[in-house]
Formats: sequence, C-alpha cells, structure tokens
Amino acid sequence: MAAPFQDTSLAAATLVVARDGGLTAADNAAMDRLEAQVRTVDRVKVVVDLGVSRDGQARQALVEAAAVTFSAGPEAKGVVDAIRVGFADVAAPAGLQIHLTGQLAVQVDTIAASGSSQNLTQELSLLFILVLLVLAFRALLAPVVTLIPAAFVLTLSGPVIAESTKIGVQVSSITQLLLIVLILGAGTDYGVFLVFRVREELRRGLTPHEAVVRSVSRVGESITFSALTVIAALVSLVLAEFAFYQSLGPALAIGIALMLLAGLTLLPALLAIFGRAVFWPTGAAARSHEQHGLWDRIGVIVTRRPGLTLVIGVVLFLALGATLLTTGVAGFGNSTTSPAGTDSAAGSTLIADHFPSSNASRSAVLLQFPTSVWDDPSVLARAQAGLTGLSEFSGLVGPLNPNGVALTTDQLTQLHATLGPAPQLPAVPTTTAVPAQLYDAYRATGQLISSDGRTIQFSVEYANGDMTSPAVLDSVPTMRADVEAVAQAAGASASGVFGQVAFASDISHISGADLVRIIPIVAVLIALLLAIVLRSLVAPLYLVASIVLSYLASLGLVGIVFVHLGGQDGINFLLPFLMFVFLMALGSDYNILIMSRIREEAHELPLRDAVARAIGRTGSTITTAGMILGGTFAVLAVAGGSAGGGQIQQIGYGVAAGVLMDTFLLRSLLVPSLVVLLGRWNWWPSHLARTPGASDATVGVD
Repeated sequence: MAAPFQDTSLAAATLVVARDGGLTAADNAAMDRLEAQVRTVDRVKVVVDLGVSRDGQARQALVEAAAVTFSAGPEAKGVVDAIRVGFADVAAPAGLQIHLTGQLAVQVDTIAASGSSQNLTQELSLLFILVLLVLAFRALLAPVVTLIPAAFVLTLSGPVIAESTKIGVQVSSITQLLLIVLILGAGTDYGVFLVFRVREELRRGLTPHEAVVRSVSRVGESITFSALTVIAALVSLVLAEFAFYQSLGPALAIGIALMLLAGLTLLPALLAIFGRAVFWPTGAAARSHEQHGLWDRIGVIVTRRPGLTLVIGVVLFLALGATLLTTGVAGFGNSTTSPAGTDSAAGSTLIADHFPSSNASRSAVLLQFPTSVWDDPSVLARAQAGLTGLSEFSGLVGPLNPNGVALTTDQLTQLHATLGPAPQLPAVPTTTAVPAQLYDAYRATGQLISSDGRTIQFSVEYANGDMTSPAVLDSVPTMRADVEAVAQAAGASASGVFGQVAFASDISHISGADLVRIIPIVAVLIALLLAIVLRSLVAPLYLVASIVLSYLASLGLVGIVFVHLGGQDGINFLLPFLMFVFLMALGSDYNILIMSRIREEAHELPLRDAVARAIGRTGSTITTAGMILGGTFAVLAVAGGSAGGGQIQQIGYGVAAGVLMDTFLLRSLLVPSLVVLLGRWNWWPSHLARTPGASDATVGVD
C-alpha cells in the first residue's frame, strides 16, 4: 500500500544542510548547486528537494539511486562516496553543515563499521585466548598448537561458506561475527579437551605417540559428539519461518564441521610431532603419584553433600529465571541507528532536530479508497479526525496539516485545482498566485496523497513509547484494529500500518513461534546424541533439563543487567531464540565431557569415587574451555557493539553469562550432584546400570 510513495527498485538517501540561526541565501544557493551535482552522479535517478524546515535552519532533499541497499556492496558504496566527495566542490559558505543520511547512507556506514568490528573481534579474541591458554598450560608452545587448527579453520571457512552459497546456502548479516566467535571459542574448546588429556597421559608415563593415541580414543568421541550437538542445533534452524534464522544456521554449521575435522586430524598430528616440547617449560614428565588440586577437593565436597549442592544450585537458577516475569521483549532497538561518529549519524541528528515528521521512529498509517479522494475530499477530514482521536498515536501529520500548516479541505481542493499534482511541483514557486507558505504545504502533500488520489499516508508517532518499547510492540494488534475501524468509517477499502514498529511486531511474533517450534526439535536431537555417546536413556533427560534451566537463568540475568539495571526497554526479541540455540548446543559440550569421564572412571571405581575423580581431572579443562568460550562471546559484545549496538551486546553478554554459569556451576557442581543421587540408574539400560556401585563410598584425598 505504501508503494505509491516509494520506488522499491531504488535505494533512498537524504541530503541535509543546516546552519544554526537560519539558512542564508548563499546557503540555499549552495544547496541548489549540490542537488544539481548529485543528479550527475552515476546511478542517481531521483533528486527531490523537500524544502526548508519550519525553523528555517535546515533544508533536505530526497535522493534515490539504483543500488541494492541492504547488501551495501560496491554500487551502493560508490554512490554514497561520490555524493560525499562532491560536498567540497559546491563552494558552500563557511559554517554550513552538509551531510548524507537515510537508509542507503546508514547501511553503507554500518557495513564499514561492521568490518572494523569483525577485525577487532578476531584480534581481541585471539589475544584473549592466547593469554588464557598460557596461564592454563604454563607453557609456551601449547597455546599456539591449540590455536593453530582454529585459526586455520577460521581462514578456510570463509571461502568454503562463500562457495556454498552457490548451492543455496544463505548467509546472515551477522554470520561472520558469530563465525569468528564460534570457531575461536568452540574450536579452541575442542583443542583444550584433547591437549589437557594428552598432558594427563604423558604424566602417567606414556610416550608422546601413545599419549596422543590414547587421548584421541578417549576424548575424540567427546569432541565428535560435542561438535555434532552444535551442528544439529544449527542445522535445525532451517525449519524456522524467520529467514534470518534460516540463513544463520547452515553457514555456522559448516564452520563447526570443518573445526571438527581439523580437531581430529591436524591437532593430533601437531601433538605427535612436537611431543613433550608442547608443554615446555613446565613439562609433562611422568609422576610417581597423583597430585591433587582445587578441583579434586571440590569433587570431594560435591560427592559428600550432593543433595544440598543440588538444592542450592536449582534455587539460584530458578530465582534468576523468575526475573523474566518482570522483563518485556523490545523491538529493533538501535540496530538501525547510524554508527556513532559517521556522516550519516550527524545527518540523522539534524533531521531529528529540524524535521520531526521525518524522524525514523515515526511510522505510516495508510488508507486506500476505491476512488480518488479528489472526488470527495471530505473523507480526508473524517480519516484525519478519526486517527487523531486514537490513543495509540500522537504527533499525527496528514494531508490537512503537512509541514505543520493547517489546511481545510476547501483550501486543499482549491490548491489542487490551481497548481495541479503536488509531486510535480518545483521547490521554488513559479507563480505568485499562491502564498509561499500554502505553496510549500500543498507541495508536501505529494508524499501524503498518491498521484491517483486513492491512497493516503499519515505520519504518526506513538503515544505510549518509542519504537523499542515493549508496550508499543504489544499494542500493534490493537492499533491495527483501531486503524481499520477508522478506515471503514471514512469509507476506505483497505488500511495498514507501515514502519519499523509494525515490522518488529510481526517479526517478534514469528520469532516467538519459531522458538516454540525449534525448542523441542533441538532438545530431542541433542538428547538422542547424548543417549548415544553416554549409552543411557536416563542421563539425557536431566542433562537437557539442566540446559533449559541454565538458559532461563541466563536470560533472566540479561534482563537484570540490561533492563532493570541498564535502563533498556526490554530484551531484544532475537535474543531468546539465539541464546537457546547457542546454549543448548554449546552447553552440551561440557555435559558430554564430564559425563563421559564419569562413565570412564565408573568402569574402575565406585560411582561416588568416579564422580569425584572426574571432577578433579576435568575441572581445569572445563574451566579453561568455559572461560575461553564465554570470553570470546564477551569480546563479541565489546567489539561488535559498535556495529550492532544493544542487540549484539545482549547476544554476546547473554551467551557469555550462560556459558560461565554452565562452567562453574552446572557442569562442575549440579550435574555431578545429580549423578551421585541417581546412582547406577544414570546408565540405564547399559551394563553399568546392572553393576552394583558403591555410590555411598567414602572419598578421601591423600
């Protein structure tokens, strides 16, 4: 319905000039020259002067070019760069502000900022991981060997994913940022699993070659199924209705598949080649007796007080999750705002200050009539009066008050008869028969009444909040029903609400439906993989439940930090879905590692002893891996926030919080406690369930 007011084949930008205190004749002459120059830029098809602001301090012009906006490729960038280069060629008077903003310019500036964020994310992630690995291994070569496969895959995955688009794989706008985090975070985790186990086997007295073979045979299965859970969760996104989710999953799954391949081939080869030198200078010499550390003692405490540990942990997680009852879901937030410090950001500020009816937070209400409104202009008055009376709207601008100048239907009809179609009028009047103020007002109706007179557009603001407000999103269905009632009373045959708030409401609804659809699918897939690797039908049930509990607690923590403490309107509506997929998949990594080690030890020890030893042997591994993965997502929030604003920050910090809670609480304390309480039933129906275990055996540390 909005098509009469926009050319969907063209990308729009806004040229704006401004001067504090008011534009001078020289300023307007410079704007005229600038518009003429922009018309000569390749691919620019339309330049329409939109007039001077009511305060006389700014003037804007609509620019439309044949370029694809959202790709912000060479064509779009070329148009924007050519227009901006021309700013210096118009001999503008000193003090005149000139900026290019609007959808086309904002997207080009955002892509440029995103590229910088990707580089910064990669550099900070590598530095963070290297420092953490040095502290964990206390060796010089081990961190490098652990990182080489991830760095190799990160370089390889980009071209592979790009080639996969030729067979139909889609790529999301944030795929590259998330790919960096997943490959460096999850990929390094897989390396940590193997390298820690190799060091353990070397300390038991095995040769480097034997240590690598034994480690791959024991940990390789855990790494494989850890990667498969992530791949399964990501591939399941193709079943989502929202195209953003569909395009996110398969590309990231390709990266994880490549990482799995490198983790099972390249990394073991490097460990076998370098041998004990990997762990110099601390070394990995054979030890005559086992050394016990912090995690061994934690294992003893957990296995002695499993019930108390479980109750305290569950209460804490439920309390965090309960805060979601007081947290709403917000819209796009500032994801469409120009990156700070850019030319488009400065232009957007000028437009918001001097042309409030052009503010990006405004939306359009559209009414379509069966015949031209020029046949019966009274419908304009009925429609405008009806919309003005709706409680959802404020600051309504329509054909009877364009540019803030009130017109009667008789005046509008007379101006139409005198001047002709408004869209065809020049910026400067060619007749003195109509006062300049009325001329400008009527000319502005060209963006409010279609050329055939059948579609009317009203610009509105929202009375109960801005476009990020949960209250505004929740009001959209009622808003549409009220607009339809006004349209019917005015004689319109169709109506609609157009703009980011309406988009956000619809996408939020689709996203919520996708979450309900995908949750059981991902849960079942991961449960099946856990059942296979653990040879149990019982353990997957509480492991999946623990991930859901961790997910709710993490989401609640995001709400506390960003909404209750940070003052944001609500949780970004993309976050619940993305956090569920990432935490469900990545949280299973640590489940698999700790449970596989418990199962391995349970073949030789009573279950209570097996759990304590498994915590002691995997505690450092899980802690290091969790800090690496959580840290890389935190880096994403810090470095990626400049391009994605609050949306990227919430995703980064939310997943980081979830991973760290998994690391230090769920996998290391709560899950082992539950294993002890369930005893041999953990392994039903495998043979371990039929082997009586001394689950109440006393555990001691020498």
